[in-house]
Amino acid sequence: MKVQYLTGFLKLDRLQELNYGSNSSFKKAFISNYSLTSRFFLECASQRKLLLVVNLWVILCEKMNDNDLYETIFKRKSIRNYDSTQIDQNHLEEISKNLTSLKPLSEDIKTEFKIIPPDQVTRKTMNKAPHYIAAFSEAKGAYKTNIGFMLQQMDLYFSATGLGSCWLGIPQPTKEVRESSSLEFVILMSFGKSGETLYRTGVSQFKRKPLSEITNIEGADELLEPARLAPSAVNLQNWYFTGDTNLIHAYSSKSGFFRNIIGGGYFLNMGIAIYHLQLAAQHLGRKAKIVFEEGLDKDPPKDREYIASLKIEKP
Repeated sequence: MKVQYLTGFLKLDRLQELNYGSNSSFKKAFISNYSLTSRFFLECASQRKLLLVVNLWVILCEKMNDNDLYETIFKRKSIRNYDSTQIDQNHLEEISKNLTSLKPLSEDIKTEFKIIPPDQVTRKTMNKAPHYIAAFSEAKGAYKTNIGFMLQQMDLYFSATGLGSCWLGIPQPTKEVRESSSLEFVILMSFGKSGETLYRTGVSQFKRKPLSEITNIEGADELLEPARLAPSAVNLQNWYFTGDTNLIHAYSSKSGFFRNIIGGGYFLNMGIAIYHLQLAAQHLGRKAKIVFEEGLDKDPPKDREYIASLKIEKP
């Protein structure tokens, strides 16, 4: 495991490989999977049997790999109550680095992500979070689906590193924040140390439609189950998948009462589900590429709107 750490006024800028055994104090210091720990004393015994006690902060520097994020799908939940404690600056810098390395659905759409404090958010009736991400995008093509695809990577990252997060459609950044970007504001995501239970105890706790209601593909349960569990605005789950195990087409509901209320949330939802789908394919050892199949938008299933397809390499 690669980490960088601070002790006193000493900052180790280079990554250090730390090898620890099953009984080490270091291993016990980590809570959850790759999470930021609290300040603690690390006891390490050297070959000379000397005890070194170091006061340090441990911060994950190695990016989450796809398996870490995939496993989080089956236990994550939206966190709406937070501990008011601010995340320390070094960890916020690591989060900022992750924001700059998000994989887009569409390479040609400009995006921008800003970490902002609660006093720059109009929350209305929503609970206060210690931090927010404001997502901005060039308004062209499938830009809202693209933002959903990208920001869901952060949602899983937060959960995998022991932090809570939640997609927020009602709160808005202040006018000053919106005007600080030349791009269109799209959505907020809150994040911070959770003030409630961070994880679900099992898949049965998800309130989701059965696979039979979101797909007509047979023999692709392992691929589609993670998409089924994806979060969505007002838990709408407006996705539907057709095709086969090598080429999956993603459609959204075309009309309905909630479509008029959440508007672009329909497309954000689709980006989230498509990211989960791609992550599932990669977890199964299959290369997966997002493509836009010509003609599918002209003859979609009834009351459906074509969004994108996932082309999956044969096993």
